Amino acid sequence: MAKIKLTKNELKVQKDALKMYQRYLPTLTLKKQQLQAEIRTIELKAKEVRQAREDLEKGFHSWIAVFSEKEAFPERVITVSNIRKGRGNIAGVDIPIFEGADFSRSDYDFYETPLWVDIAANHMEKAMMLDLEAEVLDEQVRLLEKELMATSQRVNLFEKVKIPETQANIKKISIYMADQQVSAVVRSKISKRKIALRNAEALERQGDTV
Repeated sequence: MAKIKLTKNELKVQKDALKMYQRYLPTLTLKKQQLQAEIRTIELKAKEVRQAREDLEKGFHSWIAVFSEKEAFPERVITVSNIRKGRGNIAGVDIPIFEGADFSRSDYDFYETPLWVDIAANHMEKAMMLDLEAEVLDEQVRLLEKELMATSQRVNLFEKVKIPETQANIKKISIYMADQQVSAVVRSKISKRKIALRNAEALERQGDTV
């Protein structure tokens, strides 16, 4: 604990600091709870997206055998040409919002290429779209978890360090000032008694000289 001045001004500084900590702590605690809730919601959404991706893959499983025929699926038929992202804000944190993606398909001969290639390409686009959405959701979680860690540290700092420390400082200064006040009263009484005693002695000497 840092050394503090045992003065009235310092007492005011400590009381003002305590009010500030107690005013901001509920806001920080609420922000922490909000971040935790949002992270859980987004993680659940990411899980649902990945489950949809898995279900899509299972639904398309019957086509896997086709890929192993003598007509192989053309390489690099599907490429991502653009990922569309917006911006959102959760508890003061800027996050990306997945809005979709654009794909490009390489040229291939529609007459020579089997029909299943188009079906597979459509499937791949849907699967890649879900993968991209899950990645953006993961990025949201990463950003919110970073903010959650910082907010939790501030909450712990206020709860476990700053508020107890400031309360201890206020108590220390208050006790010191109370002791000083008592000492001042005692010194004043002693001084008054001494003055009264001197006055009495002076009166007594005057009486003796009369």
